[in-house]
Amino acid sequence: MTEPVETRVADGVATITLDNPPVNALSAGLRAGALAAIERALADPAVAVIVLAAAGRTWPAGADIREFGRPPQAPSLPELCNAIAASPKPVIAALHGTALGGGLELALAARCRLAEAGTRLGLPEVTLGILPGAGGTQRLPRLIGAREALAMMTGGVPVTAARAAEIGLVDRITEGAVLPAAEALARDHAAGRADLPLAPARAAGGADPADYLAAITEARAALAARPAPHLPAPGRIVDCVEAALLLPEDEGMAYERAAFEELVASPEAAALRHAFLAERRAARQPDLAGVSPRKLERVGVVGGGLMGAGIATAMLSGGLTVTLVERDATALAAGLSRIATIHERAVARGQMTAEAREADWGRVHGATEIGALAGTDLVIEAVFEDEAVKIALFADLDRVLRPGAILATNTSYLDINRIAAATARPEDVIGLHFFSPAHVMKLLEIVVADQTAADVTATAFALARRIGKTAVRAGVCDGFIGNRILTAYRTATDFLLEDGASPYQIDRAMVGFGFPLGPYQVLDMAGLEISWARRKRLAPLRDPARRYVAIGDRLCKAGWIGQKAGRGYYRYPEGARQGVEDPEVLALIAAEREAKGIVPRAVSAAEIRRRALAAMANEGVRILEEGIARCPSDIDLVLLAGYGFPRWRGGPMHSADRAGLLQVRNDLRAFAREEELFWRPADLWDELIRNGRHFADLNGA
Repeated sequence: MTEPVETRVADGVATITLDNPPVNALSAGLRAGALAAIERALADPAVAVIVLAAAGRTWPAGADIREFGRPPQAPSLPELCNAIAASPKPVIAALHGTALGGGLELALAARCRLAEAGTRLGLPEVTLGILPGAGGTQRLPRLIGAREALAMMTGGVPVTAARAAEIGLVDRITEGAVLPAAEALARDHAAGRADLPLAPARAAGGADPADYLAAITEARAALAARPAPHLPAPGRIVDCVEAALLLPEDEGMAYERAAFEELVASPEAAALRHAFLAERRAARQPDLAGVSPRKLERVGVVGGGLMGAGIATAMLSGGLTVTLVERDATALAAGLSRIATIHERAVARGQMTAEAREADWGRVHGATEIGALAGTDLVIEAVFEDEAVKIALFADLDRVLRPGAILATNTSYLDINRIAAATARPEDVIGLHFFSPAHVMKLLEIVVADQTAADVTATAFALARRIGKTAVRAGVCDGFIGNRILTAYRTATDFLLEDGASPYQIDRAMVGFGFPLGPYQVLDMAGLEISWARRKRLAPLRDPARRYVAIGDRLCKAGWIGQKAGRGYYRYPEGARQGVEDPEVLALIAAEREAKGIVPRAVSAAEIRRRALAAMANEGVRILEEGIARCPSDIDLVLLAGYGFPRWRGGPMHSADRAGLLQVRNDLRAFAREEELFWRPADLWDELIRNGRHFADLNGA
């Protein structure tokens, strides 16, 4: 096995190379090897300059997140960084790839930093609910000033090498590979032929204390205006940057470390770590190891409505050639116009260059006959959510598409096995459930049918990576993962609506929990007729013993179907997107209660949240029991990436772990005394509780 750290000494230069594939994560073994190498170089009289480099495709891209929350292993990253910073022999950091988090803190401890042109540098710890804890909050503002340092750390967005050089974070950008350039500089410095470079921004001198404090004041004001001002990490970053100005260096470092440890132990950080690991876990598909995806260059999209145009745009973003098919020339022109509008808005916002827009547009073709799809590698249908329509389309596509082409449905609820059965190649059929707007929303549910071939599933995951989507695997059932849990969520809130809460009170409670919109705001935005159509489709299968809330049906029958109609649960005067409370809706709800003999009761925000979360978690357990989801974190990831569940809450399964499985199970039992069929706890609750386990234990590594 290759050692994680190797040292080469020549011409007065010790080159210490970190080698911990795939991203040189700063694990305990790597830290120990690096510190030992530094100490050997300091003790070696033949060494005058140290070059710290990394093998493989990147400089360390961060700490080993699996160590968070565990007993610390020596040496810590702060110890390693402090040893580099205190080195009497200059240390040159040779950066390439991505220098992120602890990796950038390692580089900050060096005397100077050289970087290849494509390097990206950042401190994204805030996205994990923490702050740089190895000197980053102290060294970065002293190096580049408070304003730039705060922007990097509270935003968490990496900067390019060019920008890093401009603000003084990088001292030189190399024309070619960084390591030969760093070693040449080190040899020249060791021989007395060259000084180590200083970026112009650093050479200009120290920061103005008044400007430094003004930057801190501005940052605090900006944080107070953020959508989630209660998240602790951004504010603690500002505190630490202030400490870098006001305290001696050793005290500032101690202040940072205390803040770091406080944040690591916070529930928000635990949830954000869980979300990060859930993304990594969902991307790993052990059963697809060694399975090669099929070739994918030409994609067809059937249907040019809002969803179809968004899907086509997403495909174009991945460099694919797209053929959009609509039923007639008028509909096709409208679909192509939607794609053009998406591109124009992206250019206007600076999210896309005019050249990229033209390149994408050059790869779009339109047609009104499905025969135009004969040469495509993949076809995604985005037609009306009607099983008969989709089955007929798939039968037609089966006759047109070449052997080996993949047929994908974007259905939100329907049985993909029945759709696949309309073809002579069910092994080539898969569900690709995009979320609207498809070119923006990150989630992609990959729904694997009973006969879907392994290489078709592998192709779907490869496509998701290519177009920048967060892919989660799901099995076939009504609503898959996300919409099943959404249905349970809305059912629980509909019960509360009949019992005494108003839709506005429920929305406020869930927005207060962290959702960007409440359930009734979302219904108005999407259109109430969509969920009504599903309820009508399932009506023949509904158990008459189950409680059924018909308030949404009443609104639809009145024509109050949401924003597009000017009213739904809210009124939207003169086309406004922000709704106002509607007394007529409250009167309709009151009439429905009276007709059922329900006496309204007081409902608190705490009860609304408690019931909503219990319903989501219980449906999640049923999904696990049925094998629709592989693990609890996949369920959480679907809700986080596609349904607005607050990331810093971790998702419904993580939230149940935090609340305590016994407590949630007991809540479900209590609620089941009112409506047993909906609230009855799934069997897995008792099994986990008996064995002292949690949902997290079912996630694996």
